Amino acid sequence: MRPTEVDERWKEWATPKQAEAIDAVLKHGTARAAAKALGIAQSNVSEKIKLARNKAARHGYAPENHMTRPVPDGFIAKGVSTYFDRDGNAAGQWVKSSIDQDRQRELLEQWVANLSAELPRVSPVPAPNPSFENLLNVHVITDVHLNMLVAQEDAGADWDIKIAEETVIKVFAAMLKNSPDAETGLVAYIGDFYHFDGVVNQTSRSQHPLTSAASYSEMIDVGQRMERRIINMALAKYKTVHVVRLPGNHDEATILATTPLFAAIYENEPRVTFDLTRLPHKVFQFGKTMLAFTHGDRIKLSDMPGLFASEFAEIWGSSKFRYGHRGHLHHDEEKYIHGMLCAQHSTLSARTEREAFHGYGGPRHAKTITYHREFGQCWNSTTSPEMVA
Repeated sequence: MRPTEVDERWKEWATPKQAEAIDAVLKHGTARAAAKALGIAQSNVSEKIKLARNKAARHGYAPENHMTRPVPDGFIAKGVSTYFDRDGNAAGQWVKSSIDQDRQRELLEQWVANLSAELPRVSPVPAPNPSFENLLNVHVITDVHLNMLVAQEDAGADWDIKIAEETVIKVFAAMLKNSPDAETGLVAYIGDFYHFDGVVNQTSRSQHPLTSAASYSEMIDVGQRMERRIINMALAKYKTVHVVRLPGNHDEATILATTPLFAAIYENEPRVTFDLTRLPHKVFQFGKTMLAFTHGDRIKLSDMPGLFASEFAEIWGSSKFRYGHRGHLHHDEEKYIHGMLCAQHSTLSARTEREAFHGYGGPRHAKTITYHREFGQCWNSTTSPEMVA
């Protein structure tokens, strides 16, 4: 491989290491000389350049094939059609593009990182009086579907963005009031807190149409206000607050994007911690107790023990009591399976028209479960919208 076979423009789509390999060949004349200068194998240099060239082609740049109109960052070339004049010269070109999902997510993460650096930070507040250090209260909130719009006549109960905010805040306040004094509180949002994931009212992956009354930006504003109120209320009761935010099938990108923002807002408050992993499955260990969380759209209740034992083997092995929590199906179910008590949680939101039509759904409520550091689960309660109406 010689400099005449390498295009410097490939660096526009290359990783830093791939760009380094391109520069080395251009500078030293051959792939062998470039490899010697970089201290790596010649095949490694060639592979890096090949990957950069292929990525450039996917984005519409491959001059040897008459592809000279690259698509914008965040897109990939879906198809390129070139037409030629009677002399065989390229006379024009049509380029079809589609969204590059991986790059879109990368750009979103960069935007979040830049925005996080400028957000105002919450100042620390005094911790409450000491309470039982061996107790942990877990407050499970799932499938709120903030900004879903249904009418009582169609589904049995009204639900909109205003009702959702008022209901969730009142229910959480009651959950705190009625739960035991504990040193640690865990707020678990286990998916579909938001009803949709962008400017189009539909699910991201399957494009199911959804009903809503407010815009995406208004939904985010209300959701952020709700979650900050919840965290602040939890800080007034607990010495330590841990927050788990799981992506659901309705709000995957929104949750992944906004979790770092929350962590940035509370970075000066040492009593709040966030699970910042991007996995759709998360765990928290409290003494001899393992707590596992997933939304549930990607895994059955019966498969939870196997997944968490495999993904989090060290925590599984060091725990005596294991509890799995999932949402998604909007009703309760609990079953002991292969060393783990697996719980399916209900929702506070109203039923959709489709659920009402098929007779789906069950009692609406949120649960608080208390765990002892040495003895596992020792108490639980439910709070329904009717209880705080």
